[in-house]
Amino acid sequence: MIKKNMILLLLIPIFIFLSCFILPVYSTELDEATRTVVFDSSSKTITLTPEQVKRGKRLFNNSCAQCHNGGITKTNPNIGLELESLSLATPARDNVINLIDYIKDPKSYDGQNSIAELHPSIKSAEIFPKMRNLTDEDLLSMAGYILLQPRIAQEKWGGGKIYY
Repeated sequence: MIKKNMILLLLIPIFIFLSCFILPVYSTELDEATRTVVFDSSSKTITLTPEQVKRGKRLFNNSCAQCHNGGITKTNPNIGLELESLSLATPARDNVINLIDYIKDPKSYDGQNSIAELHPSIKSAEIFPKMRNLTDEDLLSMAGYILLQPRIAQEKWGGGKIYY
């Protein structure tokens, strides 16, 4: 019995060490380089504050993660939220401004047709009430969060390609 207690006492500090220093990075621990994302199509950048990253994560999880958990797209697994898919869209959605435009008024991947009645957006807030109270600052935080996730989750973000 004493041996079990000693082992347990030894494991507790190891667990505390792992949970404090080794486990996932939180937005307050992200350096400036990680929090810097492309702002517009001219490659201007913006550095998100740790608060914007936290807010973006919370808003994304509340408004988008039902269909885009982990950066995938449940309705089309071949088009995720990883930078490659975002950059190949028309217009490219690999920057904050174009992602905000998409969240306000979504278009098909080729940019030809409005999908506002199918995809939650500010334009269709009467159909998708979660979008109703999002401000431009909220949209900036969400777009920034989406764009920095490939640096944090790397290959896990977007789920990779699944070809049928």
